[in-house]
This record gives sequence, structure tokens and C-alpha cells, in this order.
Amino acid sequence: MSLELLNAGFFVVHSLWMVFNCVGWIWRLTRPWHLLTMALTAGSWFLLGIRYGWGYCPCTDWHWQVRERLGYVDPPSYTELLIEQLLRIDVTTRTADVLTVAVFAVSAVLTVALNLRDWRRARQRV
Repeated sequence: MSLELLNAGFFVVHSLWMVFNCVGWIWRLTRPWHLLTMALTAGSWFLLGIRYGWGYCPCTDWHWQVRERLGYVDPPSYTELLIEQLLRIDVTTRTADVLTVAVFAVSAVLTVALNLRDWRRARQRV
């Protein structure tokens, strides 16, 4: 498989994962899946992060390895890269990190609250 194809694949899959983490709580049918993707993301950031550094993401790590072999020099933050590449807005790593954590925190609270509410409602119907 070519490195360019891997690079494109990582952009698509990783970006879709991130978008789903931002909005997957909205629809009742996707909420259980959203809870799972958020838990996996949190596990990566905080559990794998114990060994590899806070906020560690295997997708970013693997994507960076591919991009390094292609000759790219990337910022430390995947969010920073996306903002700069897609929106053409120059942001600092700190700004990208704060935005990432804030959106993740809001999405995490919403998915837990809405999944609990859905679970309670389903239990009341029985």
C-alpha cells in the first residue's frame, strides 16, 4: 500500500472519528456507539497517556509516522493540523489543545447524561 494512500486513509478515518466524537451524542440511535468511541478516546488519552504522554492517540502516532516518511513536518496536535489544513487558520498548539479538551469534555458530559436518560426511559417502559 502506498504511503500517500495511507496518509489519505488516516485523514479520512481519524477525522471522521473526531467528528463523530463531537456530534455523535445528538442522535439517540448513535448514542451507545458514541459512548464507546468517547470511552476509547479517553482510554487512549489517559491510560495509554500514562506511558506515552498525556493525550496520546495511536491514530495520530501512526499517521505522523506515515507523514514523516513522506517528508512532512507536522505540529504536535492533530487538531492544529486539521484547523490549519482545512480552515487555513493559523492556531497555536495550545489553542488547538484547549479547543480539543473543551469539545471533548462537553461531548463526554452530554453523552453520559443522554445515555443515562435513554437507559432510564427504556427501563421505565418495561
